[in-house]
Amino acid sequence: MNKQANTDAISVVDSKEEKKEFLEFPYRHYQDDEYWVPPLRIEQKKLIDTENNPFYENADIELFLVYNNEELVGRIAAIIDHRYNDYHNTKTGFFGFFECINRERTARLMFQMTEEWLRSRGMNEIMGPTNPGMMDEIGILVEGFQKYPSILMPYHKEYYDLLLKSVGLEKAMDLLTYEVNQDNVDRERMNRAVEIVKRRIPNISIRKIRLNKIKQEIKIIQEIFNEAWKDNWGFIPLSEAEFMYLAKDLKSVVDDKYAHIAEVDGQPVAFSIALPDYNQILKNMNGKLFPFGLLKILWNRRKITRIRTALMGVIPEYQGKGIDALLHRESIENGLKYNKYASEIGWILESNVQMNRVAEKIGGEHDKTYRMYRKSL
Repeated sequence: MNKQANTDAISVVDSKEEKKEFLEFPYRHYQDDEYWVPPLRIEQKKLIDTENNPFYENADIELFLVYNNEELVGRIAAIIDHRYNDYHNTKTGFFGFFECINRERTARLMFQMTEEWLRSRGMNEIMGPTNPGMMDEIGILVEGFQKYPSILMPYHKEYYDLLLKSVGLEKAMDLLTYEVNQDNVDRERMNRAVEIVKRRIPNISIRKIRLNKIKQEIKIIQEIFNEAWKDNWGFIPLSEAEFMYLAKDLKSVVDDKYAHIAEVDGQPVAFSIALPDYNQILKNMNGKLFPFGLLKILWNRRKITRIRTALMGVIPEYQGKGIDALLHRESIENGLKYNKYASEIGWILESNVQMNRVAEKIGGEHDKTYRMYRKSL
């Protein structure tokens, strides 16, 4: 690797030591940012584990680091998700794990290498960030910098939007989040919505997700999700292996007070998974689970005051009938019972007018905006 004085030099990650540097860079990059929440290192490692993460059964990735005078100043990944391209009949490559100092020439070098790698493999468009896939953390924060991110949501430097635009990327889609809290929630309106939905669909019922039968529940959620989201921007159907891999992680953080399935005549038609916002604990752990991090999580989880609705889906024939409002209400009402002051809803595609309206109608206020970018190759 060539690290010439006063110039940026890019390196392909090909050793354990460089992988460690790739994973460690954000912890230094954001060390002075008050609102950045250090993710658990053990979870970040899984995201680039090409041997065990089922995402890579149908995807390729190359990791890059940029140095200046021996100092690490940026990282990026080039990613090809073959199932995305098969499903959408495109030749789209992705960039992910983007972190960079505020210097255009450094960002330009990173994208030149990433674009060249993708172009040499037949891609004609780059989009991102995806870390690594569309069901992981995606997007760049562009609004909402003076607040902590919720669980499984990223935080970024304020200059990233301009930096990405300076190297030729443009907005592909914005992802919105809303906050519902004890001060703005319209409980009366939510209760009226329940009555209307129950008149429309008298045989509807809402039940908790059964954590003791998590594999069966995940299968139900997978089927609803793939059916509900099939026409949405950026969607690809997730495999059972990916959902089961997700379930292993979620099982430790899901609380059945905030995770529900809606049934009509006993048949599942919708689901909602809200998670306690463990970022309220993680922000003080510096990404370390050992030796005492697990004890800290177990001890402090009763102090969590927020939840985040991370996943929701309603099968097409029941969309637009208010079931999503019922599911939101269930989580929010339970949250209020158990001292959860606020709930984040999202992300929601800016193009998903119906879901944005539901969030607004129950009192949600637009809280943060994340952006996906694209560029023709």
